[in-house]
Amino acid sequence: MIEIRNLRKIYKQGDVDVFALRGVDLDVAEGEFLSIVGPSGSGKSTLFNILGGLTPPTDGTVQIGGRDIMQLTDAQRTDLRKQAVGFVFQKYNLLPTLTVNDNIEIARHIAGTHDKPRESWFADALKLLGLESKLGRKPRQLSGGEQQRVAIARAIVNRPSILLADEPTGNLDTENSDLVLGLLRDLNEKIGQTILMITHNPEAAAYGHRIVRMRDGRVVA
Repeated sequence: MIEIRNLRKIYKQGDVDVFALRGVDLDVAEGEFLSIVGPSGSGKSTLFNILGGLTPPTDGTVQIGGRDIMQLTDAQRTDLRKQAVGFVFQKYNLLPTLTVNDNIEIARHIAGTHDKPRESWFADALKLLGLESKLGRKPRQLSGGEQQRVAIARAIVNRPSILLADEPTGNLDTENSDLVLGLLRDLNEKIGQTILMITHNPEAAAYGHRIVRMRDGRVVA
């Protein structure tokens, strides 16, 4: 699903070069649940931003589903974000004035699929996420764990090739963290969703099939 070779990212701070990634090589199989761990400044978020088409690398190649994202135009990278990549963040980023259903539908409007019926598999995903009875509620009527489940539903509604989860349990207590992580694992196992998750929590990382450790812009284990 993902092939990364010699990936480098250098940011400029005045006249100083800041090396965020220093030659990362990584393969991710279709249907894999991969956890990426490392201290602040290790390059995890930069790697995610590149995979999501949010920022270009300085050097190296990134192929997603056989497409080199560096060979894409800006418009094509935008389409990649709309259709092939789903994002889940530490902050739920739900619109407070909209219902759960409408927050989910935003992703379909952005991707241009809102005029088509939802695919049948998504009803199973909503049931798995425990959201069937909450579609008419507003975010303020939900717990933090429930809001994160809505964010996950929004991220997968267009059946992205890859789900990028950046500290998805960072704002949750232990009980809700375990629930959300279990749901991510269920989505991986039951609908085959490929997941890459950033986390500082070793217990959360253990939910993945494989753990990649980063430090100083490199994969070290």
